[in-house]
Amino acid sequence: MTRKAVKPEFFPVNEDDLKPAHKWHRPLQAPGTTQVDFEERVDFKRLHRYRLARTRQSLAKSGLGAMLCFDQHNIRYVSSTVIGEWARDKLIRYCLLTGTGDPWVWDFGSAARHHKLYCPWLKEDHILAGNPGMRGAIGPTVGLFKLAAKEIKDILVREGVADMPLGIDVCEPGMLFALQEEGLNVRDGQQMMLEAREVKSHDEITLLNIASSMVDGVYQDIAEALKPGIKESQIVGLATKRLYDMGSDCVEAINSIAGERCSPHPHNFTDRLIRPGDPAYFDVIHSFIGYRTCYYRTFAVGKASRPHIDAYKRARQWMDDAIAMLRPGMSTDKVAEMLPKCTEIGFETEMAAFGLNFCHGLGLGLHERPLISRLNSFIEPYELKAGMVFAVETFCPATDGYSAARIEEMVVLTPDGAKIISLYPAQDLPVANPY
Repeated sequence: MTRKAVKPEFFPVNEDDLKPAHKWHRPLQAPGTTQVDFEERVDFKRLHRYRLARTRQSLAKSGLGAMLCFDQHNIRYVSSTVIGEWARDKLIRYCLLTGTGDPWVWDFGSAARHHKLYCPWLKEDHILAGNPGMRGAIGPTVGLFKLAAKEIKDILVREGVADMPLGIDVCEPGMLFALQEEGLNVRDGQQMMLEAREVKSHDEITLLNIASSMVDGVYQDIAEALKPGIKESQIVGLATKRLYDMGSDCVEAINSIAGERCSPHPHNFTDRLIRPGDPAYFDVIHSFIGYRTCYYRTFAVGKASRPHIDAYKRARQWMDDAIAMLRPGMSTDKVAEMLPKCTEIGFETEMAAFGLNFCHGLGLGLHERPLISRLNSFIEPYELKAGMVFAVETFCPATDGYSAARIEEMVVLTPDGAKIISLYPAQDLPVANPY
């Protein structure tokens, strides 16, 4: 007779650590980029405790016994460790949290030694050197996948959760197969992590607001530089330098698009020269202490055409209608109804039009929960909560066949509704350097 596995007693979550410490009665904070001794800005110890407590809470509800993370954002959320954007696509760092224990971190050997010195919130013996092969650069016959999987299995056994499913976010197939060969029941854990990350604390919102304030300044620089003869790529260069000068830790991407390239949206930049009367729009994606912006603005260079103005008004109306619906208790399908159908912007299907008119969560990742669009929200609606942070994006092509309006606002969902934190003026179409 097979004995039924008994779920071990999970690590108790401190309710005080789960409190997001929101100060909704005050303006949302956007202090400087350094810490001071005469104001409370970001309490990083509180931030660490909150993120780990949210993960423990989500894990306890998931039916999983442990979560294994290769996604850099999840690793940072759970362990508060990072070694820079170099690691973004390497799948070499990983982190394990069981329901009964503390976080384990595997990293480049020298980085692991650094964490032992500078990350006292982690147990020293839970920080290990690791390397599963750097996406195949080290051949699988060396056995690094098997070595890593056995090490993970041994920890799961010691912490009493080896008989429970193991959640995982992203990994190489060889890693997945090695874990299964150890007899582990591997499940998708990404949804569990996204649930943990969806409600931001006061400290997370402060970091997002600081990151957004930096982009406010970048758009002032762009507006002043946006003259005939400057290249799209030069705008990218000046924006990137400005952000790093202000304290950005990663300029992930900047879209810089002008003239006849504006419709359809190419999501990139080139060496095209800006010309008089051009439509131009930009997206600034960077992070401050890991927390990301997604922040579009559209300009007319020198003067605005009537088709461009009309497209901008439509995009702004869609934006305002969607933001007006963002409040706690609202269902995401109701917000999606405010967004235009794909056919209104010249696309045949919602899949083809995806990413042009939608809302997406922001945090350590660029696309978090909730994600609201006509592609998914009517199928899987769910309730909005105070503390969620969104990027709300709209796009409208103009009737001239090449101009377009692209607007994006970053908003915090407060108990009273959405509060915009992307403050560069965008209610009306900005004209840069009018003549």
